Amino acid sequence: MSSNKDMKLGIFIAAAGLIILLGKLGVFGFLGRALWPLVILIPGLFLHVLFFSKRASAAVLVPAGILTVYGLLFGFCNTWGWGYMRHLWPVLLLGVAVGLYEYAFYSPARTGGLTAFAVILGALSVVLLVFSMIGTGALYLLGIVLVAAGIWLMSGRKRRGSRKKWNGGW
Repeated sequence: MSSNKDMKLGIFIAAAGLIILLGKLGVFGFLGRALWPLVILIPGLFLHVLFFSKRASAAVLVPAGILTVYGLLFGFCNTWGWGYMRHLWPVLLLGVAVGLYEYAFYSPARTGGLTAFAVILGALSVVLLVFSMIGTGALYLLGIVLVAAGIWLMSGRKRRGSRKKWNGGW
């Protein structure tokens, strides 16, 4: 190779051949199957970096939170099996709650209603996640808690100097 152009052309041809060989050996297919959640996670993290470096407004935090949580969820399921999605589906709601809460927390505008909605959605997601993890036993637990709460309310909670909560009739 006598010139700089020949050297660059040789490197390009060798790299193309290496890419073809690795593709035929299935390396790229494996990497694509194993690392595809990074396609979701990295943009979410990048949007966070953009906001915290003051290059973007707080509005980018909504998709940033959603993409980050979804990327982590899909990475977990891709690594340890998609059967876990049967129990982890409430994390999809949690992703939306995280994005909305981040926006409400860092936005200069008043977003009281949005904050309340994000907290309620996050709490609902956590409750559904707990029930999903417990499974059918959660229904028994819920039934026991409701019966105990009803009995506690009907017992009248005797306190000194206070009237009876239930007067026993019309």
